[in-house]
Amino acid sequence: MFSLKFCSRLHSLPINRKPLFAFSDTTLKSLSNANVLSRLSSASSCTATAMSFQQTQNFSASSNSTSLSIFEDSPLPGLESDLVGYVFGKKKATEVAHLVWNHVVRKGDAVVDATCGNGYDTLAMLKLVADESGTGRVYGLDVQGEALVNTYSLLDETVNQAEKQLVKLFNICHSKIEEVVPKDTFVRLVAFNLGYLPGGDKTVITKSETTLLALEAAERILIQGGLISMVVYVGHPGGREEFETVEAFACRLPVDQWICCKFQMLNRPLAPVLVFLFKR
Repeated sequence: MFSLKFCSRLHSLPINRKPLFAFSDTTLKSLSNANVLSRLSSASSCTATAMSFQQTQNFSASSNSTSLSIFEDSPLPGLESDLVGYVFGKKKATEVAHLVWNHVVRKGDAVVDATCGNGYDTLAMLKLVADESGTGRVYGLDVQGEALVNTYSLLDETVNQAEKQLVKLFNICHSKIEEVVPKDTFVRLVAFNLGYLPGGDKTVITKSETTLLALEAAERILIQGGLISMVVYVGHPGGREEFETVEAFACRLPVDQWICCKFQMLNRPLAPVLVFLFKR
């Protein structure tokens, strides 16, 4: 069973307190030698109203095709079928997150990958903001040097030098977003992929305490019309507690300024949870 909820209202390693620096190509190679729904619905209270899948889906058919629509008059046309694909296991949570970003992010925007991991989110963001103007920026953070090496390697294999120059990588905790993004930068998207580094040390995880600080920072730097996007993994020790912290943060956001929703599989308790916080 699938649950869609609206709400009205971290790392285990120590925070890096050394002076902030961006990784150059040389530095990263050295390390490798040593990885909108603005009209969906207005939420009425912090208790969050749950809508069952059958209550929210709208079927329409023609002689040539059949389409699914979860929301009438959607401001993000085409996204409904992607969400249905996630519900029925046709799309991964990260794929759906990327599709949502595509409806929000514009060429030339500044965006933040708060947890680079192996670089796939960073790459997806770069493709959304890069254009001939060269004004777009992707700020990537990760507390693990291995994650930044993996991210750099992926970019090196898939994008050209001009595009790669738009990405700034920092070996720092995600709670330090405001130390990375220049003051007065208009940030359209801040994305989190919470948990541990795929293929890495599973004991090194994002933590509730630093994730809360990161979310509060994201709230401050996001522009109107922007998005805080989260894929929250709950199957590892500490994951459920971190998810509860994310929920509590979202529930306190004022309904006149934010639309907050989550997509969760009720009979798959260990499945990742998608959380989207849209700033009106």
